[in-house]
Amino acid sequence: MEPGNGTQISEFLLLGLSQALELQPLIFGLFLSMYLVTVFGNLLIILAISSDSNLHTPMYFFLSNLSLVDICFTSTTIPKMLVNIQTQNKVITYEGCITQMYFYTLFVVLDNFILTVMAYDRFVAICHPLHYMVIMNPQLCGLLVLVSWIMSVLISLLHSLMVLRLSFCSDLEIPHFFCELNQVIQLACSDTFLNNIMLYFIIVLLGGGPLVGILYSYSKIVSCICAIPSAQGKYKAFSTCASHLSVVSLFYGTSLGVYLSSAATQNAHSSATASVMYTVATPMLNPFIYSLRNKDIKRALERFLGR
Repeated sequence: MEPGNGTQISEFLLLGLSQALELQPLIFGLFLSMYLVTVFGNLLIILAISSDSNLHTPMYFFLSNLSLVDICFTSTTIPKMLVNIQTQNKVITYEGCITQMYFYTLFVVLDNFILTVMAYDRFVAICHPLHYMVIMNPQLCGLLVLVSWIMSVLISLLHSLMVLRLSFCSDLEIPHFFCELNQVIQLACSDTFLNNIMLYFIIVLLGGGPLVGILYSYSKIVSCICAIPSAQGKYKAFSTCASHLSVVSLFYGTSLGVYLSSAATQNAHSSATASVMYTVATPMLNPFIYSLRNKDIKRALERFLGR
């Protein structure tokens, strides 16, 4: 890939969250702790679901996939950040940056799709309970996850290939702790019009489309819950989707907050700090939300850990 000055691009510099040397041990300790909690928390959810035959249902099948995606999601960015802090080396190779950007985009998109599929699952469970196991059969569940993976791979591959065609200038400092797609595009000195159009198109399509689907599902769910005569029945129906609703609110709320704050301040470092919320905090909190609000998961975890 030829940059504007005719030399071969070999590396980028990741500036991280802070340039202050005295803050690096604190940042390292904080992110290492959050990463370990994220990995072990989500891994426990996967192991608890797989070990309990009572949880071999569509809802928990999708939850185990969400936990797997969250582990992969954080693993694309945090380990490299920790290595950079520990070695005091901010360099990431050109190939490494493109690879990180590819997998980061893949798992963000996949997270989005899985949450949408889970909303559809809750809609069928509450609004069509008698036909739930017929509609949400193993073949459909597997197909929904497979299509989500294929779509995510293709979208991420498209963005990565479009970045590969760009030429870069001499200033290759990324004001972030990972190779975020938008930040990499901004470093290019060749025409990025097509990249920006595709980026915003995908954001609107993948941000708006699944969100509309989730909101439509929950509007139907609320209507069905309101039609239940008993207060106990309403509570039981709502409790089955409360955890998912919390995770969706956290994911979309933090993602929207990051992009609104970055658009308002035009400050790359504040945007990098805000992005910690959905790249690290959200995957870390998901296991706590499901284990604290879901009695089935709580019982499965107790049985698994009690072995």
